[in-house]
Amino acid sequence: MTTRVSRQQLVELEGDVSFRGRLHGDTSVSYIMVEFKPGQAVRSHRHPYDEVFVVLEGSVTFTVDNEIVQASAGDTVIGPANVPHAFVNSGAGPLRQINIHVNADFTTEWLES
Repeated sequence: MTTRVSRQQLVELEGDVSFRGRLHGDTSVSYIMVEFKPGQAVRSHRHPYDEVFVVLEGSVTFTVDNEIVQASAGDTVIGPANVPHAFVNSGAGPLRQINIHVNADFTTEWLES
């Protein structure tokens, strides 16, 4: 059976829009639609599953473990399971990306306060 979820049905998560698979057909994926201003960042954290970042607009700098990864619109970056990662909008304009969590819900261990 096909499920359609409107944007109005999605949940706000720290100012971003999120989809939790467990709430919509118990699917095994969740995602966050990120819209960041220049300089806006997410501090270091990790998940017990892979996270896939799809950059739609702008420029972003990821720190994945100790590796610095620059990405821009059209790029995809993978954050492997259990590996610390963080990111910042490193461009002069807005950053739009979709962060896909390969899990039915969000499980996050924050490593910085």
